[in-house]
Amino acid sequence: MLTEKIRNKESGIVLYGITPPKVKHTQEEIKEIASRHVDRISKLDVDGLVLYDIQDESDRTDEKRPFPFIKTLDPCEYSHNYLQELKTPRIVYRAVGNYTNETFTKWLEFTRQNQVHSVFVGAASHEQKNPLTLKDAYTLKKEVNENLCLGGIAIPERHMSKHNEHIRVVSKQNSGCEYFITQCVYDVHAAKTFLTDYVKYAKENSLELVPIIFTLTPCGSAKTLDFMKWLGINVPNYLEEELKESGDILQDSVKLSKDIFEELYTFGLKKGIPIGCNIESVAIRKEEIDASIELLNEVKKIIKNHK
Repeated sequence: MLTEKIRNKESGIVLYGITPPKVKHTQEEIKEIASRHVDRISKLDVDGLVLYDIQDESDRTDEKRPFPFIKTLDPCEYSHNYLQELKTPRIVYRAVGNYTNETFTKWLEFTRQNQVHSVFVGAASHEQKNPLTLKDAYTLKKEVNENLCLGGIAIPERHMSKHNEHIRVVSKQNSGCEYFITQCVYDVHAAKTFLTDYVKYAKENSLELVPIIFTLTPCGSAKTLDFMKWLGINVPNYLEEELKESGDILQDSVKLSKDIFEELYTFGLKKGIPIGCNIESVAIRKEEIDASIELLNEVKKIIKNHK
């Protein structure tokens, strides 16, 4: 059970992440996409399925978005209405700025009757004026469904410039977060620096270490790589050049992601930090979907080999 693994602070939690279909799809198209999701995910041996709540992040940067923003279905509604056949536990992202106090409260009441885990996500930038803040969402969660197994976002790359990601994580722990899922990681140095400071701070303040689940994403093209950078994912210059000059960028990114996870997982074992992995499959190209499953299987081998 996913909740038990999180609350027992176990290493080796494995998740698979998808984006719900776009709202522009017809009902028939949504059902077809959902059928493919059910078929694919039912064959995977994972602890949980992550469903993202996509928000427009254009306010975060002046750079032009490489791909146009198209709104997706609400992840909770997609999960509840279209993926009923799946027995896999769900982690539903909530971009809290998309909701009012009333609509968020109503959703929290829904989670009391349905075994849903969640990750609350704040505004993409300080420029956004939202009716509900992350602090408001934490307060409502305590009032409406304190037992909701709640996670937070961690961004190791941000730690290299602001040097306080471990403090942000601890603050979110104090607000009720029991695990953290990172933004996609390509910078292993930033991730290890964040983990080191997190462990040090936790020991100095007698705090428990909660699972840190690193997200990995296969990259199938130079344009996808540019989009990842636009999203704020830090790809070190030497890796970016290696991937762009690669004869097979997809396979090389799978190998790179596998090596990154193995390094972080063994580092976590030495430091006593429960490390997990979330493999994203946000692309619609079959080659990239297949690559995400290949990466998932490689990650599971790494975990098994270190038990």
